[in-house]
Amino acid sequence: MRASVLGCIAAALLALVLSASVDAQSFAWWKSEQFQKDLALTPDQSTRIDDVFQTTLPKLRQQKEELDRQEAELSKMIAADSDEVQVARQIDRVEAARSQLNKMRTLMLLHMRQLLTPDQRARFNVLHEQWEKEHRKPQDHR
Repeated sequence: MRASVLGCIAAALLALVLSASVDAQSFAWWKSEQFQKDLALTPDQSTRIDDVFQTTLPKLRQQKEELDRQEAELSKMIAADSDEVQVARQIDRVEAARSQLNKMRTLMLLHMRQLLTPDQRARFNVLHEQWEKEHRKPQDHR
């Protein structure tokens, strides 16, 4: 259960962090008065979590740009009917970049989580699940 919650948090945070059209800071849960109150976050915890986020954000953006470059190259190769061996090598580069991005994101979330007490982690999981239900987009089932 913890891994799936962490995964949901990771996916949501990554989408927010990397979106050029969304101000990621407006979704910083550790700065939300309601989350601070409900989690009994101390000002020090909030600052330290923000430090983790601010330190990691430029690295995440850089890695996302690398992933985008590798994916663009793969698309060009496919459009040009490149040799399968060359395409397979490029797929490896794309997946390595994606893996590095996911690893970086997950470690950031781990470092944030480590700044919470066990009780705060449990309360956070409940709050996050509630937030997910309220903000989840309906899926198109065709």
